[in-house]
Amino acid sequence: MPYPAGHRIEVKRKIVESARRLFNRHGFENISVDEIMSGAGLTRGGFYSYFESKSDLYAEVLGCFFTDPEWKSCWEGVEVDLASAEVGPQVVRAYLSRQHFEDVENSCPMAALPTDVSRSGESAKRAFETVFQAMVGVLERGSRENGRPRRVTAQATAALCVGGMVVARAINNRQVADELRDACMTVALELGGWDTGSKPAIANARSANGRRSARS
Repeated sequence: MPYPAGHRIEVKRKIVESARRLFNRHGFENISVDEIMSGAGLTRGGFYSYFESKSDLYAEVLGCFFTDPEWKSCWEGVEVDLASAEVGPQVVRAYLSRQHFEDVENSCPMAALPTDVSRSGESAKRAFETVFQAMVGVLERGSRENGRPRRVTAQATAALCVGGMVVARAINNRQVADELRDACMTVALELGGWDTGSKPAIANARSANGRRSARS
């Protein structure tokens, strides 16, 4: 009996989602193909009809966020519209959001797996580079003139978002981690020339500290 229409698309989606959760939680090297397929409710035998290797699967997992037309679905509950003129600040706020910080399993693998990628083969590194450059492209398109080349600003903003999330997750003290995210968000929005609107808590705290210092 033939499979229903859309069967391969659905199976591939399950594999990618399983891989994203497991890679982000346990690392690229620590997860086997068997574990990925088991997490998707499938057996190992079908893996190679969809992907040539685990590195190819990693590329697909990464691509969900900035190179797939349906990438917005990866940011459930966070407003990101690639067609919007405000896509730049939307990406910054989404990437450095509390939701992205807390939801490790469904987060962007650029923030979860950078050290794994640096030790991996060329295909994984190319996948990382492709998605990072796609992120830069989105930010470049949405940035405003601020006296610097837009691409330079976009590259720095993307690095600040990814690196800020990596460091925040490595910090044990949640208050310090949240302050770091807020600081990175404030600076990233300023770099892009975007109105920060309601400033993050750290900016408000600095203002309050400044007022207290002026009175003392």
